[in-house]
Amino acid sequence: MGKPYSMDLRERIWRYIAAGHSRRAAAQVFGVSASTAVRLAAAHRDRGVITPKRQGRTAGTAGKLAPHMAFLSEIVRAEPDITLKELAGALEETHGVSVQLSSIHRALIRAGFSYKKRPDRPGTRPGGYQAGPA
Repeated sequence: MGKPYSMDLRERIWRYIAAGHSRRAAAQVFGVSASTAVRLAAAHRDRGVITPKRQGRTAGTAGKLAPHMAFLSEIVRAEPDITLKELAGALEETHGVSVQLSSIHRALIRAGFSYKKRPDRPGTRPGGYQAGPA
């Protein structure tokens, strides 16, 4: 992901636009894209500031599954061989939450669970989901 333009450049572009020049002219003068100048002017109009927005995910957002992690952990500890599809079905049935299987998998990994291969497959060790932190 690229870095945001410096505040110095943002202020110079904004002052140029505020002086009555067009956004496209500001873009040409300062060597940025026209869309950047347009977005900068729109940000000042809508938010009143020209500071860059935060990039990436907001710290602390745990997603849709955060309130249901205790439920998922309890099920996985009780039945380590449960499939992601079965977990999704149980979650939808009891809590009315519909999520992708990959989201459940990522949430379990973040909770400290790791998937181990099934013992009935050739060349694998016993497993299922191994319990994460208590």
